[in-house]
This record gives sequence, C-alpha cells and structure tokens, in this order.
Amino acid sequence: MSNDFLLLIPEFMATGLAFGVLTLDFFLKGERKRWLGFVAAAGLAVTLAVTLIWQWGVSGSLYDGMLSIDGYTLFFRALFLLMGAVAILSSVEYVHRNLGYAGEYYAIMIFTVVGMMLMAASGELLTAYISLELLSFGLYALVSFDRYNPKSNEAGTKYILLGAVSSALLLFGISQVFGLFGTTRFDEMAEALRVADGIAPGAIVGLGLILAGLGFKVAAVPFHMWAPDVYEGAPIPITAYLAVASKAAAFALMLRLFSEGLMPAVGDWRMIVAGMAALTMTVGNLIALAQTNFKRLLAYSSISHVGYLLMGVAALAAVGPDGEARTELSHLAVNGLILHLIAYGVTNFAAFLCLSAFYNATGKDDIADFAGAARRSPLLGMALAASLFSLAGLPVFAGFVSKFYLFSAVASQGLLWLAGIAIFTSLISLYYYLQALRQVFIEPAVDASPIRLPRLTVGLLGTLLAGMVALGVYPSALTWAIEYASEALLMGAGG
Repeated sequence: MSNDFLLLIPEFMATGLAFGVLTLDFFLKGERKRWLGFVAAAGLAVTLAVTLIWQWGVSGSLYDGMLSIDGYTLFFRALFLLMGAVAILSSVEYVHRNLGYAGEYYAIMIFTVVGMMLMAASGELLTAYISLELLSFGLYALVSFDRYNPKSNEAGTKYILLGAVSSALLLFGISQVFGLFGTTRFDEMAEALRVADGIAPGAIVGLGLILAGLGFKVAAVPFHMWAPDVYEGAPIPITAYLAVASKAAAFALMLRLFSEGLMPAVGDWRMIVAGMAALTMTVGNLIALAQTNFKRLLAYSSISHVGYLLMGVAALAAVGPDGEARTELSHLAVNGLILHLIAYGVTNFAAFLCLSAFYNATGKDDIADFAGAARRSPLLGMALAASLFSLAGLPVFAGFVSKFYLFSAVASQGLLWLAGIAIFTSLISLYYYLQALRQVFIEPAVDASPIRLPRLTVGLLGTLLAGMVALGVYPSALTWAIEYASEALLMGAGG
C-alpha cells in the first residue's frame, strides 16, 4: 500500500520549525533571544498559509485509515496553527521577564501543535493515543517550566501524576475495545457496533474507560481535580494554552471518535455524556463563586465551559423510537460545538493576556489585586470586561452567539432539560464575573500608578477584542468554514 506523505506537509513543516528554533537558540544571546518568539510565530503563520493553499479540497488517508486527511482535519490544523501563533506571541513578554530557556519553551510549544494536528487527523484509537501523549508530554514540561517557582513545580507534579492515570485509563479502554471488536479503527468499530445485536458489557467497560481518560484530559467533572492547582501554578501563557488549545484538540478527537466510531451505540453513551455535561457545568460554576485568585476563577470557568462543549457531544444524534441514531440534525450540534470552541478560545486568550500583562507589571494575580486596574490601564480594563462578558454569554460578544447556537442545537436534539441547566449555570457565572469586574472598575486602587502595556500586548489585545466583537456581530464570516468541516466529518461518519 502506498502512502502520500505530502498529506503530512503541515506536520513536517511544524516539526522542522521546532528544531529550527532550537538550533537558532544556540546563536542568539541575551536580549536577542526575544526574537525566537517572533520567529516561531512567523513559522507557524507560514505553515498555516501553505496548509490552506496546498491542501484546500485535498482528502486522503495514510496507513490504511490510521490518519484521515479531509476538510475537518484541514479546519482544525488551521485552528491549531493559529492558536499556537497567538499563544507564542502572548508569551514573548512573559518569557522575557519571568522565564529562561526561551528556545526550549517555544520549541516544546510547537511540538504540542504537531500533536494537536495529528489528534484531529487520527482515524483510530492508538494513533489518537500517541498523538495525545505527544501533546500531553509537552504540556507537562510547559506547566512546570518556571522551575524555581514552587507553585509551578507542584502544578507540574500533579499534572504528570494525574495525566499518567488518565493515560492508563485510556490504554485499558483501548485494549478492552480491541479485544472485543478486533480493531481500533473508528469506521470498523462503527461497523462492529452496527451488526451486533447489542453492546456487550465488556465494550461498555472499555468505552467507559476511554470516556474517563478523555474526561481527565478536558477536566470534566468528576475528573477535574487537577485543573485548579495546575492552572494556578503554571506560567500564565501556558495556563491560557492549556485552557484553550489542549481542550480544542481533545474535542476535535472526541467529535471524530463519537461521530465516526461510536454513533451506532448512541443510545448507550448519550445520557452518560449528557449527565457528565450537566454535572460539569453546575460544579464548575458553583465552585467558581468562592475563588479569590483570578487564575483559579478562570480555571473553574474553563471547567464549566467543558460542560457546555460536552452538551454538543451528547447532542450529536437523537435516539429514535426504535433505538436507532437519528442524525438529521447532527450538523447543528457539530457546528455549535466548533463555533463555541472558537469563541471560547478567542475570549479566553484575551482574558489570560490581560492577566499576564497585569502580572508582568505588578507580580500579582489575585482578584483583589485588580482593584482600580481599569483606571491604571483603560485598555486592559476594557479588554478584561469584554472577555468576561463574552464568557458569560452577553450580547454583542462572541460568547453570546456561540452559546445561543450551541444551546439551540442541544434543545433541537431532544435535550431541552440540558439546555435549561446550561442557561441557569450561565446566569450563575455572570455573578462571579461581575464580582471580579467590581474590583477592576469600582474598588479604589492601592497603587494608582499607570500600567504601561508593551506594543505587542496592545496589538494582540486589540486584535482579540475586535475578534470577540466581530464574531458576536457577524459570525457568518466564520460559519461557512465550520460547515465545511462538519460536512466532511459527517460524510465520513455516514451521517
């Protein structure tokens, strides 16, 4: 069997870029190492351009279906490359002020982008697992990168230990599925489920273990216990990257797994995922009410948004009276989930960039420390307010449109009760976001000296703020690309 390795050009280019950044690091000294971040971001931008030009409309597979290259893969490749570039540019000032070893930092981040791209392309479980571990190992290193900070060391240790547990659960689940189905390919799993009289107890155990392992990776309740401490201890740009990009990669994999591999058994897993979504939304938002640290607040906010995204997975199909999967409206759920992933990503990157800029200027990240921040830096206050309003789902911002689309899709698939819980928990989130903004805009500042933002930070904040508003006012500029991706996914799933 011949394989067209030109299908993997984006991954090859990104891998070469990572090694190039490491090599360039040897020749740059002192202040010049700051340029490594710009080189890495520019390299990812070039890779993005080549990917869109070279692979638009191209489809194929490698290694007998282990990797699937289609419109869905192309969309997420572009998204991950863009997220990687934004995360790297957001890190430049923070790395320069607070961390050493810039070359290793940016190279590891690029390797994680490669892992994410391979996750979106994975067409079978072991390939997905290896790609996920490439991402996870890079994140373990990045979380603990501030090695002289005890909180960073603690965060890295907890993340590695619990990450190892989740990886073990995934492998046990994969071995169970292989033992029962004789395959780990998504399409062959679907065929085995389709011809079976009913799903065997052993298969339920295997799929449960896989769901638990993926639940750890995305910090879904009750597998969320690592997230608050890891988010608080990691360097702020890595916290943002962990909250946004790694979750996007995990849900890209979950969408393909559930739509292409597990759709015939939708009656067995749909209510489990829906229950996990309801629990995640509720617990994340309720515990966020008690937080005093901004990073922990956004950690629990991130957990609650995982619940919203899990709703989209639960709504991939309705169950007909005969127990068969009804996929007529599946495209609504896929479109809503992907749109919310993007809106959440833009919003969270902006929020964490505000935290990073404030920390660079003051060395503090508690909510009370933000008292009077809007008077000290109007742009920072405005961007932070827009980010939190978008996360809460208020009109004009991206979060409103994406939540409206996602909640509507969930309700149309017969999960009206779940959409109701989502609306109620969104109202809870508005309370703690407003409590944080009360500090930023109303409480008097202990130190009233102005906060001067670097030009790169100003440019990034302005771009992300414009993106939030543009997506909230005119989302159709993006929805055509999302529909292109979801159509490719559902065609591959036979939906």
